[in-house]
Order: sequence, then C-alpha cells, then structure tokens
Amino acid sequence: MQAAPGTAVLATATRASSALPSTLSVRPPSVTGALRALEELLMRGGQRTARRNAWTAVLEDRRRAKDRREAQHVLEAVATPGPRAT
Repeated sequence: MQAAPGTAVLATATRASSALPSTLSVRPPSVTGALRALEELLMRGGQRTARRNAWTAVLEDRRRAKDRREAQHVLEAVATPGPRAT
C-alpha cells in the first residue's frame, strides 16, 4: 500500500514540530519587564545628569564645610581673651 502524494510531507512536518521542546514557546514580555525596559531607555541621559548633580552637591557641601571651619576659627580667636593683633 502506498501513501497519497501529499501525506509524506505532512507526516514529516508533524514529526518535526513535535520534536521541538515545549520550552521554546514564545511568551509575551511581562508588564514588569516591559516597564524596566522603558525605564532603562528613558533614564539613560537622566542617570548621567543625576550623577553630575550629585557630584556638584558633594563639592558644594565640601565648600560649605570649609567655610564653617574657617568661621569657627575666627569666632574662637575673637572669643579668646588675650592680646589681639591689629
């Protein structure tokens, strides 16, 4: 007995598709994954700006701390009794 002409092709395609593992199914991205990807895309330039702003704030804090130390020394020198330089 001989198979019909198109049946051999159909049987081969069925065997090939059943041989694929079930783990290869394509899943749509999760909402969390999509939001993370969108956040990464939008924050690329923002992260650079945030780092620059943070460094500027650090430098400003250091300047203010230096000014406070100098003011503290001046106040201590004025409050200390003794001869004053004129």
